[in-house]
Amino acid sequence: MRIGNKIKNLRLKKGLTQEELGERTDLSKGYISQLERELSSPAIDTFFNILEVLGCTPKQFFDEEEREQKVVYGEDDQTDYIDEERGYDIKWLVPESNEKDMEPIRLTLLENGEFKQFEPSLSETFAYVLAGRVKITLGKRVYYAQAGESVYFHASNEHQITNANKGKSELILVATESYL
Repeated sequence: MRIGNKIKNLRLKKGLTQEELGERTDLSKGYISQLERELSSPAIDTFFNILEVLGCTPKQFFDEEEREQKVVYGEDDQTDYIDEERGYDIKWLVPESNEKDMEPIRLTLLENGEFKQFEPSLSETFAYVLAGRVKITLGKRVYYAQAGESVYFHASNEHQITNANKGKSELILVATESYL
């Protein structure tokens, strides 16, 4: 069982930052970060204190593992967001994937569409272009990928994906969780 990951998921569900959880438990933000990344294990009293702040009993925390894990996700599980101003449609393929280690999405870029610009992080990004052609800007470098090609990069620079096609482009994009 990945206790740190479960603590992180509970923290995110409560809408707390690592710093806020640390303040409420008299722990440092750095220690909370270490717990969540499985680099440290809490003492039992510290663990119970964290669970109390997160509104979870030890039984709820451990019983959750007993539930059957969903493996197959269909269209009913997907969530859409359309940004008309920037010209893109994002579809989250797995519910609550922003709380997991990977976040798979289907991204549709309209003509001249651009996905938001991201700050540097420790995450990794993979994309497979389904249709059209996209431009990937990583720091000062620019790359292009077209239908049938894959993209993989470490997000250590500012980065952005834009449409480089007349008409729309579509891609499957998977980003790993950033631990910054």
